[in-house]
Amino acid sequence: MPIVPVADPDDPRLADYRDVPDPVLLRERGLFVAESRLVVRALLAHSRLQTRSLFVTEAALASLGDLLSARADDLPIYLGAHQLLKQVVGFKVHRGCLALGARPAPVTDAGLPGLATARLVVVLEHVGNPDNVGSIFRNASAFGAECVLLDPHCCDPLYRKAIRTSLGATLRIPYGQIMDWPDGVNRLRELGYTTVALTPDRNASSMETFAATAPPRIALLLGAEGAGLSDRAAASVDHRVQIPMAPDIDSLNVATASGIALYVLSQGRP
Repeated sequence: MPIVPVADPDDPRLADYRDVPDPVLLRERGLFVAESRLVVRALLAHSRLQTRSLFVTEAALASLGDLLSARADDLPIYLGAHQLLKQVVGFKVHRGCLALGARPAPVTDAGLPGLATARLVVVLEHVGNPDNVGSIFRNASAFGAECVLLDPHCCDPLYRKAIRTSLGATLRIPYGQIMDWPDGVNRLRELGYTTVALTPDRNASSMETFAATAPPRIALLLGAEGAGLSDRAAASVDHRVQIPMAPDIDSLNVATASGIALYVLSQGRP
């Protein structure tokens, strides 16, 4: 594969990397960006996602050698100094390692691989913060959730901050959108899921009490921090559960709450 030393920040071959801070432009070009060595490794090792190019320092290139040596394609690798990467993309690149991936076609819940047989899925409504979305995917990966579903107002899981925060989990866990939100939640029930909403309402059942006799297949719904689930979404679920907290605490960050809830639900499951 070609290793191309670059020294000019205006080099036309780096044009797509200059749009890294603009997610709209990247999306229009059918691209997403992987940032950091760990995330780039996850992309390079992915069986379905295509890597378009790398933009790395010498040290980052050496760290990826085992994966790159096994490739037989013509993946372009642009090699530059740390300062050049910063000049091109406009921010300090974590550990000198970036890659562009080809954005897959959008998937809805009806076409999501694995949804028909999964035992635990996470469903997000209006979670727009990329750090929260990335952390929820990371928690889902850690505690055995097999799919993630999002309403149309959630942050793009392939936004670079979401990918980086997830440590590549947004590349690994299948996800799709429920376009007819919240009516589409009913399709989960038709697939055999028990739908469970996490709420700060202290009158709801405690998560531990629910988990003690939990049904075999669960779809856990999480809403935006602060507002929580919309009234329509909350009214559509089978159960409402809460994480007991000190009386002077109103709620938890949604990513933190997802980690606690998924841990409790994962106990006793393979």
